Amino acid sequence: MKAVVFRDPTTPVEFTDVELASPKRGEVRVEIAAAGVCHSDLHVQRGDWDAPAPLVMGHEGSGVVVELGEGVTSLAVGDHVVLSWVAPCGECRYCRSGHEARCQKVATEVGPKGVLYDGTTRLSKNGETLHHYLGVSSFAEEVVVPASGAVKVRDDAPLDAIALVGCAVATGVGAVLNTAAVQAGATVAVIGCGGVGLNVVQGAKLAGAERIVAIDVRAEKTALAVRFGATDQIDASRGDAVHLLLDLVPDGVDYAFDAIGHTSTTEQAIQMLGLGGAAVVVGLPKTGARASFEPLVLAEADQRILGSNYGSVRPSLDIPALVDRYMNGELQLDPLIWARQPLAQAAAALEELESGQALRTLLIP
Repeated sequence: MKAVVFRDPTTPVEFTDVELASPKRGEVRVEIAAAGVCHSDLHVQRGDWDAPAPLVMGHEGSGVVVELGEGVTSLAVGDHVVLSWVAPCGECRYCRSGHEARCQKVATEVGPKGVLYDGTTRLSKNGETLHHYLGVSSFAEEVVVPASGAVKVRDDAPLDAIALVGCAVATGVGAVLNTAAVQAGATVAVIGCGGVGLNVVQGAKLAGAERIVAIDVRAEKTALAVRFGATDQIDASRGDAVHLLLDLVPDGVDYAFDAIGHTSTTEQAIQMLGLGGAAVVVGLPKTGARASFEPLVLAEADQRILGSNYGSVRPSLDIPALVDRYMNGELQLDPLIWARQPLAQAAAALEELESGQALRTLLIP
């Protein structure tokens, strides 16, 4: 099949032929309908994160089940699925306690080592082992994933658009509803109005937040955020975002979401908080990045700093529910789609995302 292979940050990603082995026990093969291009893919391409190379890129996608491995009873050939880059093992203490986004096996083996649950990969090229990216590798015509990483959804949902639910939507909306548990009537600031940030905005709207302040250096993105539910806009290219926010909300906000993940934006989120507020780190920084805050202020103001991995979701429950909300008109996905491009154009799609112009590009095999 065709796939997009990353080798190292100095080498362009390659659209090439690779071999995909059949699924083993507990796995399924999925024909990809669409794969979303995410900033996490950029982090890998830049070398910001340690990644087991060479690997087949991509972690956001949707498709149709075409083959079942031994012992799989939760899915059937022909099922429409959204891929989850956390495929819960169901056995670790986090999975057993209902915190699948923290799955220990995913965090310590599948993700860092670029393998599936048995410690091996299904990907190769001319005898060379290729690694999976986050257990998915959706920049390909087909994938083999653990059955728990292919989440069955309703058949009438458009397969291309719902690819976004597997990362951007689950991460952004989940950060609001699950990680932070934003309450109705709250005031919310969202730093960064890209694919994830816009989903934080619409998550805040779903939660019933009274005021939602969208912050970005691109005015066109904060304008789009209004369509997703923002009540106020701040063009951070025109001055210090913290001062501009406090001009709008003098007492500070109840929740500030960093949907970018730079040291500076994390620090800004903390500085935007009012009494009892919570700063939620959703965007992911480079490995080793450090942010600072004043502990005395944090303690005296009864504030919190929260990390949100994958929106603290339970994939088997939250992903179908988010697809339902899209189909019921409660969630917007279509305005997030910047373009639909052939899989062969993955390198160009990554460049567009790097430029800051694109929201989500869907690669269509």
